[in-house]
Amino acid sequence: MSATSIRPDAPRSLRDTALTLGRLLVPLGALVSLLPGVSTAVALVAGMLVALSVGNPYAALTRRATHVLLSLSVVGLGAGMDLRVVAEEGARGVLYTVVGITACLTLGTLLARWLRVSRGAGLLISIGTAICGGSAIAAAVPVLRPREEDVSIALGTVFLLNAVALFVFPVVGHAVGLDARQFGLWSALAIHDTSSVVGAAMRYGPEALEVATTVKLARALWIVPLTLAMGFWLRRTGRSPEQGQEQTPARRPWFILGFLAVAALVTWVPPLRPAGLVVTHVSQRVLVLTLFLIGAGFSRQALRSVGLKPLAQGIVLWLCMAGLSLGAIVLHVIT
Repeated sequence: MSATSIRPDAPRSLRDTALTLGRLLVPLGALVSLLPGVSTAVALVAGMLVALSVGNPYAALTRRATHVLLSLSVVGLGAGMDLRVVAEEGARGVLYTVVGITACLTLGTLLARWLRVSRGAGLLISIGTAICGGSAIAAAVPVLRPREEDVSIALGTVFLLNAVALFVFPVVGHAVGLDARQFGLWSALAIHDTSSVVGAAMRYGPEALEVATTVKLARALWIVPLTLAMGFWLRRTGRSPEQGQEQTPARRPWFILGFLAVAALVTWVPPLRPAGLVVTHVSQRVLVLTLFLIGAGFSRQALRSVGLKPLAQGIVLWLCMAGLSLGAIVLHVIT
């Protein structure tokens, strides 16, 4: 990902100006995003505008920072949760989680074949839609060993749809009359990344945020059995990693354990609850900062790499799963 969006053959003075502006606007935008009143959607769009206009000179740094800050903010959100509610939500959602993931992977595979999307990109898009977006894709890459181009396509597709969801879901939720609990459940089931799930739920209210976070993190735990199942399937079918690719261990969602540990501490040590509320508020601001940095990490190159067919697969699959889950919630099939 290039540090600037200005073309390499542009006049040197223009490139220098863009670099200077980028060095100024990225830190400034990060600081502004921490201020009360700056929403997750505004932060994301602001980051994208900076990246696509003058570029991000700190692209490598912000890319690393987003993983750390997202993990920390999710762990911090646990300080405002009751672990008994978290456990109840996780147990309640096992059946429709298994059904939803299976249906999404099956439909995604069929769409990829119909649209003639490459096998690697199609499978990664399906996995990202089924569980938790970029985190699931990152966990699957060391097992599937897809081409770097396929990884970029899948991540770019998921990023675009996450950005859309952050704006569209609250509007749709209000339009169809979802209450806070229903919206939190729907966003956790139908939005890809944890960051956008929490961001959309924050705009809907505290109860929506609590439900969305617990359901999404319970769903994200399925990264581990899914990657293990894929590894077993690859060994059984005799498929091997692509030549020339270094084998690296899959990322595990350790931040989920941190979330559970903090939630348990606040749940069973009542004197810590006031401090937990402060930690939760700080974590929400850190999440807004994270979304700004995610937007600042975008680039025109990533936008061009997506392509129409993978984007069509991602959109159709996402609309189908979002529509089915919304219908199930409205009809009280999922509660």
